[in-house]
Amino acid sequence: MPTVAFHTLGCKVNHYETEAIWQLFKQEGYERTDFEATSDVYVINTCTVTNTGDKKSRQVIRRAVRKNPDAVICVTGCYAQTSPAEIMAIPGVDIVVGTQDRVKMLTYIEQYKQERQPINGVGNIMKNRVYEELDVPSFTDRTRASLKIQEGCNNFCTFCIIPWARGLMRSRDPQEVIRQAQQLVDAGYKEIVLTGIHTGGYGEDMKDYNLAMLLRDLEAQVKGIERLRISSIEASQISDEVIEVIKNSNIVVRHLHIPIQSGSNTVLKRMRRKYNMEFFAERLERLKEALPGLAVTSDVIVGFPGETEEEFMETYNFIKEHKFSELHVFPYSKRTGTPAARMEDQVDEEVKNERVHRLITLSDQLAKEYASQFEGEVLEVIPEEKFRENPNSGLIEGYTDNYLRVVFEGSEDLIGKLVKVKITKAGYPFNEGQFVRVIEHSSIDKEQAAV
Repeated sequence: MPTVAFHTLGCKVNHYETEAIWQLFKQEGYERTDFEATSDVYVINTCTVTNTGDKKSRQVIRRAVRKNPDAVICVTGCYAQTSPAEIMAIPGVDIVVGTQDRVKMLTYIEQYKQERQPINGVGNIMKNRVYEELDVPSFTDRTRASLKIQEGCNNFCTFCIIPWARGLMRSRDPQEVIRQAQQLVDAGYKEIVLTGIHTGGYGEDMKDYNLAMLLRDLEAQVKGIERLRISSIEASQISDEVIEVIKNSNIVVRHLHIPIQSGSNTVLKRMRRKYNMEFFAERLERLKEALPGLAVTSDVIVGFPGETEEEFMETYNFIKEHKFSELHVFPYSKRTGTPAARMEDQVDEEVKNERVHRLITLSDQLAKEYASQFEGEVLEVIPEEKFRENPNSGLIEGYTDNYLRVVFEGSEDLIGKLVKVKITKAGYPFNEGQFVRVIEHSSIDKEQAAV
């Protein structure tokens, strides 16, 4: 039986696509082995969001070549899409496929075995207007299932290379989304995370269909779905209709990840972001009115070219005032090939790091404040794994619908189930809880509650 080993760099979408590529190999009779083992085929799914992503991708490719010089080395993903020639130049690389035509990978492998000639299967992604169907019936990690609903992005922010790696916005057929969601629920997943490159833009390329309608249709048509999470949504995509759907939904969770990147209008302009802070604030207020207790997490880039102390403080104060529940903070890093990398006034590394620390300290404080509102409350948790910090402690951990990480005493057979847990001690990075009970068929409870 031929073997295949995978290594995925980068984002959740890449992890999703690796699972999809594994399904293709599985259908052809391959067995999956560990990347550190000797395998017949190695597939490296690369990332290019930063220059470091490229570098790490190259290191992993070389590691695979060293593991088994006779193996077929396939490189795919974003770095493969933007720089196929660079990858083909690495000795030992046999096949390069970008962020489309992944289904051809197995054909390429057969072709390579016969001809022994390296194959560059990367095409012009900008010409692609069709969503590539890649099916993932189940995931190696068992509790939350990602469901990819769109591909590409039309925004061209000045710091970002992704439209060149992923192409323009294209949405997945809603019937396919619903079919796969049902398949995942039938496979035992309680929570589905809608994911994509620009997830909230779903439907922008469609006539008479949008994200709000998809959320409504998933709730109406997928039997047994407990939780639906949107992995990320831009402020400009939070329409009144989306707010309305979330407010009335029984399954869309009280947590939204809304990337802010900066809280300063002048910086946002240089970033070429599609909103200003007045608009962002107004959307947050509307959301929090509709959904009391909503958790809003966000991404922030610190030290974007030209960022002054005043501009940084605008970001800091905005985040503090609007009480985000957690931040992912990144120091700006130059991405070759983007307009921002060529801008004057690059910010000094020391200044960047110092600002990053200030924001992380604020984030920790806001996360604790947010969690403290729920101390003493009973919340629904889906346990995911043994307590990471101490696997032998008899403790398990998982997330509430509003994305609080909760650690509590419980047996491993609770993993993947929906359970009620009382928050006994709020904190950050985790909250302590006490197991109350397993929830059986809460969709029936909801219908009865509605009656």
